[in-house]
Parts: sequence; structure tokens; C-alpha cells
Amino acid sequence: MPRTPYCIVLLLALACALAHADASRVQTLALDSTRSRVDFEVKVLWLVGVHGRFGHVEGAIAIDHFRNSATVDATIDTNMVSMRTHGHEDWVKSEEFFDARHYPHIHFVSEAIPLRRLQSGGEIEGLLTLRGVTKKVQLELAEPTCPAASGNDCPVEAIGTIRRGDFGMRSRHGTLSDKVELSFAIYTAIEQAR
Repeated sequence: MPRTPYCIVLLLALACALAHADASRVQTLALDSTRSRVDFEVKVLWLVGVHGRFGHVEGAIAIDHFRNSATVDATIDTNMVSMRTHGHEDWVKSEEFFDARHYPHIHFVSEAIPLRRLQSGGEIEGLLTLRGVTKKVQLELAEPTCPAASGNDCPVEAIGTIRRGDFGMRSRHGTLSDKVELSFAIYTAIEQAR
């Protein structure tokens, strides 16, 4: 009986050591908010594309070396959009589209991505929160254009399509396509290893 407290202390110490060992295998790469960008395009009358760019993306890529996977957590500032005209910018920030006043951020969190997929390209899934609505989305990672792409010297790129109606944007169905094409170019800077 007297050994029981000693065993509990030993088990707790072992559990802490294992937790610390697993944590040290996770490397965090901060997204470079000045170089990273997200482009979007929606068709008017299903012919003419209206294009915009979010130029401020924050977040991180967490690389789990133990599980050979990575997860992406990115936040986009809906007020930092640039388009051809200020009128278009005001429109996409309005309640009719992104509603930047009430929902100043778009948030994406990926499911675990096998590290080899970052080098070969392929599908990734995750949760996209837009206008307070969270939906599962699928994106397609592009095969890197430079060797050993990490996002530091050349971007990690992905494309995907969402439907406006899924996120509460239901106006102008007669003239504006429900599909919104997305294109991501993500650069990183090494933040820290934890």
C-alpha cells in the first residue's frame, strides 16, 4: 500500500514526459500575412467574371512530424478586399455578399493533411466559416512548381468552389452565379517549434 502514491507520481511523470515528447514533434509555421492571398471570382450572367482578392491572411500551418501530417488554420479579413472598382469592393463587403460589418472574418481549418500531399498535390477537406455559417468544403492542392515547397520560397496553392447560397448569400440569382471560385496562395515564415 505505501507504494501506491509513489506509483501514481511515477505514472504522472511518465505521462508528462510523453506529452512533452509528442508536443516537440509539432512545428508551427506562421502564415506570412503580407504575401499570402485568397482570390475569388463569381460570374455575372454566367459569362463575365467579377474578381476580387483578400490580401490579408493570418494563421498557421501545424506540422505533426510524429503523424506525418499538417493542419492549416487560416483567417481572412473581409474588410481587406481589393477589386477593380471601389463600388465593387463596397458591394462585396455589404450585407448582400460577405457582410463585413457583422462578419469581419472568414475562417478555414483543414483536416489533417498527409505531408506527402503537400508535395504531390491532391484533395484536402476542412471547415469553412463564412457569414457565421460553418460548412465542410473540399479544396484541391496544386502540385508545387518548385522543389521541396514549404510555402516559404514559393506558395502552397489550392483551388476550390463554394456556393453562395450555402452561406446565406441568396440575392441576384437571376444575374449572379451561385458558384464562387476560390484560389489560395499561402506563404509561410517559420514561427517556432513547440
